[in-house]
Order: sequence, then structure tokens, then C-alpha cells
Amino acid sequence: MAKKTREEVLENTIQRFKEKGLILPTYEQMRNPELVPQKIKEELKNIGLWDFNPLNLFRLTWKNDPETGEFGKVNYIELPTELTGVKAKIFVLTGKFFPTGAHKVGATYGPLIEKLINGTFDPTTQKALWPSTGNYCRGGAYDSKLLGCEAIAILPEDMSQERFEWLKETGAEIFATHGSESNVKEIYDKVKELMAERGDEIVNLNQFAEIGNPLWHYAVTGPAMEEVFGYHKDENSRFAGIFLTQGSAGTLGAGEYLKTVFPNMKLGVGEAVQCPTLLRNGYGSHRIEGIGDKHIPWVHNIRSMDFVAGIDDEPNMHIMRLFNEPEGHKYLLEQGVKQELIDQLHLLGISGIANVMGAIKQAKYYEMDENDFILTIGTDSMEMYQSRMKEEQERLGDFTHEVAAMTYYGDLMGLGTDNIIEPNYVELRRMHNLKYFTWIEQQGKTVEELDAQWYDRDYWTREWHKADEWDAKIKEFNARTGVEKKFL
Repeated sequence: MAKKTREEVLENTIQRFKEKGLILPTYEQMRNPELVPQKIKEELKNIGLWDFNPLNLFRLTWKNDPETGEFGKVNYIELPTELTGVKAKIFVLTGKFFPTGAHKVGATYGPLIEKLINGTFDPTTQKALWPSTGNYCRGGAYDSKLLGCEAIAILPEDMSQERFEWLKETGAEIFATHGSESNVKEIYDKVKELMAERGDEIVNLNQFAEIGNPLWHYAVTGPAMEEVFGYHKDENSRFAGIFLTQGSAGTLGAGEYLKTVFPNMKLGVGEAVQCPTLLRNGYGSHRIEGIGDKHIPWVHNIRSMDFVAGIDDEPNMHIMRLFNEPEGHKYLLEQGVKQELIDQLHLLGISGIANVMGAIKQAKYYEMDENDFILTIGTDSMEMYQSRMKEEQERLGDFTHEVAAMTYYGDLMGLGTDNIIEPNYVELRRMHNLKYFTWIEQQGKTVEELDAQWYDRDYWTREWHKADEWDAKIKEFNARTGVEKKFL
């Protein structure tokens, strides 16, 4: 049978969308949901945030109001000096109020939509393959279900049980690979195996290589951070920087946007000190779920980094308990942390806590003051980590008042400027060169493009401008399906 042309695949996709009544949101609408058609807004009021309803694609935004079902301001929390030990103002965007409870539904929308609107993925005959260390395959499975696509999820067997249980609800085909957060190569090996077995039946949507992942954050998350800064700034305020763990390099796309607005800001990048790939070309295993490592993502623009910090997973787990155990709450209240904020600390999952730890280290390293703003992200909440809480209780015993005090002063207030690099040109090039061993030797990328990422100063600019190109194609696609007419 002759292989279908892109236009033939695109026509199949358009017919599928017509049959199912599906409409795609644009990046502009996800960034500014006030632009969403009023009829869709009205229908969303009666649709649950986690419901498997295609209109929930319009909730791939930081501006969901979970109480009313409407849109509002960016969802975030501000962390005071009593909690951080630094004068700098630290703000955390909270991913809890996305469908699935994590912003990865946005990061997965980009890669899937790019292929649907370009005729390189046929939802009538192909399955979307989502290799991940956790939330990415959850987001991918969710988006796939909403768009009438079948999904395959691959993630390490040692990820939290809640992730596996939720994935089953989506109907995705699930494969658990050996290891934990750090075992990314094992995921890639499973991808190769499945693609060799099934061939064109599968389209691989690798978060570490798909530009649609960081592009979504460039177009949506970066502007949301800028907006939060606008809520609080005065004439003395400085947008000093952002701190984000590397992971798939998706959220780092927000930093690429913000550097166009605040060129003097510092982009801080973190990883587990137990697996110091950026810091020391190292390897290892750790427990900070959501920041896969042992390699450099293809979509990470290494040149943009200003600051690299290693985050210790043991204090990270202690702080998780401080933020979520009754005695931890009691102790924080004694230290002057307001009850209103204590009630919101569950909005920070394990990787969100790591991001906060890194932001504190960054503030201390640069000796930032009360005029400096640092922005970061809570990818998800503690909803997916209750099994980890139970494991820590079994491992270390009850979280008492004394343990809370040691955690507060030793692990939180005691965060230092150890395991930090402010990389020079040579160090950045060393980190960039690590891409070769994964992407050229193992994953079929070319040396020419690897060099272009470093030497071609317009390479990344062209990538970030694709959001506008894709928006134009989304609008054209929606016009061809005709579904949008019933919402106008």
C-alpha cells in the first residue's frame, strides 16, 4: 500500500475532528483565555477540570479558576522571608489547576498539535507514543484521549503508584521500564523496541527532543510569569531571574521568552546533586520526581543558562514533610508563616519544592534584596505523591515537633551556595557537547544540527517564532473542520 501524503493524512484528521466535534485552542488563547469564544466559556462552567471533555483543551492555561470554572488571573503563591530565609521575593506558578493537576498537558499539546495540523500524525491509524518520567506521559495520554487519539505511555517502574493508577483511567497502553527518575536511556530503549515492532503505527513524541514542549512554555508560561511580576512591581522592582530544574528543558522555554523582556535577568537551572550531569558530567539516581537526567535534552538551549545548582534529594524529601505534615504546619505557624499560605503548601509537589530550593540558593548566591523577584514553577501538587509521604514515614518515623525544627533550620533556612556553577563559555560548551553522546550516537540526530544549535545565533530564535506559525495553521485547521462555527 502506498504511503499517504501529508495532505491525505491531514484530510483524515480533519474528518476525524468533524465527526467528533473537536476544536483546537491557539497559543494566543492559552496565553490570554479572555479570547476564548464566549460559548465555550459558558460550557466550561459545567465541565469538571479533570473531565475527559475536549473543551478542556481550552483550560491549558495558567489562568483557570477552579471554583467558578471560569478564567481569572495567573495561579501562583508568594513565599515570604519566614519560609525562604531570603529577602528576595519568590513567586511560584502552581500547576495544580490544569487538567490532570499538572502543566504538562500544555507541554504535550504542542508536540501533538504540531503533527496533527501538519499531516504527520494520523489519529485514525496511528498511536501517540509518550516516553516520560511521569507527568509528561500523563499529560500526553490526557490530550490524546481528548483528541480521539490512542496513546502509549512509557515511564520508569519506580515512579509513584498514583501516576500508574491514573494512567489506567485514560485507557492508554502502559509500559513500565527499569529504574527510577534517572533511568532515561531505558525509556529510549523501550521506544526503539516498540517502533521496531510496530513501525508506522507509532509516532514518537519525545519530550526531550520535541520543540513543541519548550515552545508552549515560551508562548504561555513566560508571559504568565511576566504578568505575575506586573501584579506586584513598583518603581524599584527588578525581575531578577527564574529558577527551574532542567528535566526535559520544557519549562526553560519560559526563560527564553523572559530574556527577550528582561535581558539582565539570571536563568537558573537545577538538577539533583545525586545525578550531577550539568555540574560534573555525572550520573546517579535520585528521588526528585519530574526532573529526568543523565543526559542533556535536545531542546535545551545551553547558551541561555546563567546559573546551575545541584539540589540534594534528602533535604527535598524532608521539606516535603515539613510542608505537608500536621507538626510541620504547626511549626511553620510558630515561625510566623501565615495560615493562609500553610494551607497552600500542598500545591508544591516534589519537583516544585526542588524549584523553590533552587530559587533560594540563587537568591543567596547573588545576594538579592527585597527589590529582586525570582519566579519558579510548581509543576504539580502533592496529590500524586501521597505514597511517597507514607514511604518517608515508614523510613524515618513520625514527623515530630523536633524533627520539624531540624528540617526548618537545617534543610530550609540552612540551604547554602554549595554545588553551584556560574558557567563561563567553556563550561557551557562542555555541557552542550554532552548532547552528542545521546542524540548523535543513540538517537539519530546530526552533528550539523548540533553545531547549528551552538554557532547559529538565529537557530533558537527561529524555533521560538514557530508559535505564531502554528497558531496560523491551527486557525486554518479549525476553519477546515468547520466545528468552530457552532461556538461563534
